[in-house]
Amino acid sequence: MKSPAAIAPAAACQRCESEPHNARNSSAASPSINVLGVRVDDLSMNGALSKIAQILRARQKGYLSAICVYGVMEAQRDTDLAGAYADAAIAIPDGMPVAWVGRLQGHREMQRVAGPDLMREVFLRNEFAHYTHFFYGGKEGVAEELAASFGRLAPWARIVGTYTPPFRALTPHEERELIARINRCKPDMIWVGIGTPKQDKFMRCYLPKFDTHVMFGVGAAFDFHTGRIQDCSDWIKRAGLQWLHRLIQDPKRLWWRYLSTNPVFLWRIALQLTGLRTYSSVMKGRQVARFSRQSAPEAPLQSRKHEVQSQR
Repeated sequence: MKSPAAIAPAAACQRCESEPHNARNSSAASPSINVLGVRVDDLSMNGALSKIAQILRARQKGYLSAICVYGVMEAQRDTDLAGAYADAAIAIPDGMPVAWVGRLQGHREMQRVAGPDLMREVFLRNEFAHYTHFFYGGKEGVAEELAASFGRLAPWARIVGTYTPPFRALTPHEERELIARINRCKPDMIWVGIGTPKQDKFMRCYLPKFDTHVMFGVGAAFDFHTGRIQDCSDWIKRAGLQWLHRLIQDPKRLWWRYLSTNPVFLWRIALQLTGLRTYSSVMKGRQVARFSRQSAPEAPLQSRKHEVQSQR
């Protein structure tokens, strides 16, 4: 799920050498599946929340990637994204088709764990009430609206800041300013809404630089929770048709994504499941995330930053 506010990768890149993310290295591995070479953890909603709580209690560092069909297909041609997925401490099955693949691989109880739903649960659960949050992403004003929305939903939520990136790559000055801002806030959790594949590369690159513990790549969750995207009924989600509901709302942006990825995914996953083709999982730490400083599209919008007082 893409958002226009993003940091774009390109040929002219700054190489970000990621340090080992200790939550991924030291925590017990969850059962997982292989979806065209992408690791996806066999986790229910409660299982994902338990893993997040474990990282926070241990004061470790890790990030969560939400794996959907689009992300799986992007990882086929983008080795940096494949590496970012491999290094994620938690890789949730964000799309129903991904969960179906897990069931066909023998994980009969595998469930879809959607990023927006997970975000809501974290804010509502008592076990996370004393942790602090920071929002990064969205269009101008969206992160601030999101903070206000969750302040109403969970008045005890401690939201310590927001940052809306520009519609281009961050300049070196903006990057230093962002790191300093977050490290002053010291949020326990950072919610990143700049879309796949940018958010996963961003988390892999910046997690070692931020004084935080868990980063979440939740894509369009910012728009869902501020009402910019309408959610659909549970039966539509269970039927694996949420993509169609999204397409009806935003056909201009999404028609080519779905047309170019869904049929190819179905063909390749059929080959994998029948054993006619194998896809090796990417080993963690093999690829290096990179970010452009030059060739992202320019836009007049400047970055907006806003710190929100803690709302205990």
